[in-house]
Amino acid sequence: MTNALTRLLETRDWLLADGATGTNLFNMGLSSGDAPEMWNTDHPDRIRALYRGAVDAGSDLFLTNSFGGNASRLKLHGAQDRARELSRVAAELGREVADTAGRPVIVAGSVGPTGDIMAPMGPLTHEVAVEIFHEQAEGLKEGGADVLWLETISAPEEYRAAAEAFALADMPWCGTMSFDTAGRTMMGVTSEDMVKMVDKLPNPPQAFGANCGVGAADLLRTVLGFAAQGSETPLIAKGNAGIPKYVDGHIHYDGTPELMADYAVMARDCGATIIGGCCGTMPDHLRHMREALETRPRGARPTLEQITEALGGFSSANDGTGDMSDAPARRKTRRRS
Repeated sequence: MTNALTRLLETRDWLLADGATGTNLFNMGLSSGDAPEMWNTDHPDRIRALYRGAVDAGSDLFLTNSFGGNASRLKLHGAQDRARELSRVAAELGREVADTAGRPVIVAGSVGPTGDIMAPMGPLTHEVAVEIFHEQAEGLKEGGADVLWLETISAPEEYRAAAEAFALADMPWCGTMSFDTAGRTMMGVTSEDMVKMVDKLPNPPQAFGANCGVGAADLLRTVLGFAAQGSETPLIAKGNAGIPKYVDGHIHYDGTPELMADYAVMARDCGATIIGGCCGTMPDHLRHMREALETRPRGARPTLEQITEALGGFSSANDGTGDMSDAPARRKTRRRS
């Protein structure tokens, strides 16, 4: 399938994705507990500013403000009937920004988890999940998204449901999971498990990988796990800007722009093709990441020790695959300030 993303990938050996959505919107005045997707219609200029911040910092791809824009999540705000509309507007605003960037920029329609537990452990059936994801996908498609971007998924059943929904919408897609529980997703998926799942999908993603999680070091260990499986599908690395800390009533991420620059280059050298940031990643981080990717030569695949030396220790002794038991844990290494 040829589309805007595949065409750009044909001309580049890495792409810079965007940074945080929530962190940047909170800095613009979003209150905790509010639905960011409401700002698509209530404060469109702020959403345009969010997108432009990433583009101006050098991002080749940015995610729309639609992460929680599915009916299941919006039901918490009494807005379940607006899922398609809010996703469409999120993409429309993104299309405006991308089309005036003066260079190719990909609008990726963000699709987050439903927030429900999949059957048989929970109430969400496969059929309902497909319906929920399909509705949002159609809205993003109508708004002009180039590609759908599934992110922060923990359950393989939900990942597969989204893949089926995106096929119904006839849209290309990428998909990441969040490995935040001792190198596994909350539902126990390892990097190896994810590669095997992706390879078996009838409608596979154009790129897959990891986002969010614990910190940049942990995420790169997961990327190494993907690369070890030998998949030819492009890999995505979208790690948090350091570790979250509660300071003066607010969550603060301790990753400096310089640390994120090191992370970006190491992500590339680990095998990632699409590299960005997640929570805490601001435009200044992205500028440093872009400069590092453009100016630092490609190197050998880093070792676990090199990753921890540059980015700090891991949050767990291994990543759940059984072959990294000697990885340095966070308490054993220094963290760069």
